[in-house]
Amino acid sequence: MTRNTRKNLMLRRRGGGNTLVEMMLLLPILLGLSFGAVEYGYAMYIKHTLQGAAREGARASIVSGATAAEVQTAVDGAMLAAGFGQTKYTRPCTISPANWTTANMGTAITVTVSGQWGTIGFSALPTYLGGIPTTKVISGSTTMRKEAT
Repeated sequence: MTRNTRKNLMLRRRGGGNTLVEMMLLLPILLGLSFGAVEYGYAMYIKHTLQGAAREGARASIVSGATAAEVQTAVDGAMLAAGFGQTKYTRPCTISPANWTTANMGTAITVTVSGQWGTIGFSALPTYLGGIPTTKVISGSTTMRKEAT
């Protein structure tokens, strides 16, 4: 082994500390980005689930003779199919206008299903690092027109 080769090997071995320092500086950033992606991805999943439950509730509400109990059953079924129990989201769902059961054909009926992030989701990232606050309300809403009687 030549003298230059030995010198190069010794320099390479000593350079390992730089790698460790760089890793220690970048690892928290990479972990924060990873946990943030997981948290916000799960929030989008919940938003999509609430939107689907609102759609099912709206489909149940536009039928002639529909009741609030039937609408809530449709919402509960959609949420249960997605893996969310009845304690995870706000019950009962909101149906508007207030006189939706006696509304005329063609009236727009809106069903809104919501839940609080602290109840329905989980925080993988602290709020001070950009995580979602536990008081954040996530909701899904659908509007459909009432069918003929």
